Amino acid sequence: MIKLYHTPVSPNSRRVWVTLLEKGLEFELVEVKLDGEQFKPEFLQINPFHHVPTLVDDNFNLVESLAILDYLDAKYPKPKMLPTDAKDLGIVRMVELVTVNELLPNLTTLSPVILGLPGANPEKIDQAKTKIAVVLKFFESLLDNRPFFGSENITLAEPVAGTVIPWLAGADVSLKDYPKLSAWCDRIQSRVAWQNTAPTPADMEMMKSVIRARLNN
Repeated sequence: MIKLYHTPVSPNSRRVWVTLLEKGLEFELVEVKLDGEQFKPEFLQINPFHHVPTLVDDNFNLVESLAILDYLDAKYPKPKMLPTDAKDLGIVRMVELVTVNELLPNLTTLSPVILGLPGANPEKIDQAKTKIAVVLKFFESLLDNRPFFGSENITLAEPVAGTVIPWLAGADVSLKDYPKLSAWCDRIQSRVAWQNTAPTPADMEMMKSVIRARLNN
C-alpha cells in the first residue's frame, strides 16, 4: 500500500494528500511532527533531506512533492490529471512552478500575519503582497471558460495552487479583483478532497508552537 509521510498544515504535503484522494487511491497517512520527528533516523532512511512529504510505494521512496505528483499520475492514470495538449500542459506546469517558486516564498513572509504571531516586518509584508498580486494576475490570465486550469477536469495545477491560495485570506489578500480565480478557488474548496484535508484548529496550534520555538532560539 502507498504510505504518505506528511504534516497536515504543509501545503507541500497537502497537495499530495489531495491528489491521492482525487485519484481514489488507497493509502496510509503517517504524520511527521516538525518538532524534531523529521530528524529521527527511521525517517532519514527514507528521506535524507528531512522534508515532508515523502511517499513510499512498492518499496520505492519518493521525495519532492512535484515529482511525487508526476509519479502518481503516471502510475495511476485514472483520472488523468495532466493534459496531453501542449498548451494545456504548459498552463498546468506554469501554475505548478509559479506557485512553488513565486507564490509560496512570499506566502511564507506573510506567515506571522496569517498565524497571528510576532515578528512581522511591515516593509517585507508590503513587498510580499505586491509580488503576490503579480502571481494572482498571472493566474487570472491563464483561466478561460473551463472550470480548471487548462482542462474541463481537475489537473495537478489544482492541488498545487489550490492548497496555497486559500491561505492568503488570513493575510487580508483578497481575490475580489480576480473573479475567475475567486470562482476557481470556491470551486475547488467545495470538493471533498479539500474539505477532508483542511487543517484543524489543533493542527494550527501545533504549527504555531513550532514556529514560536524557532523564533525563541
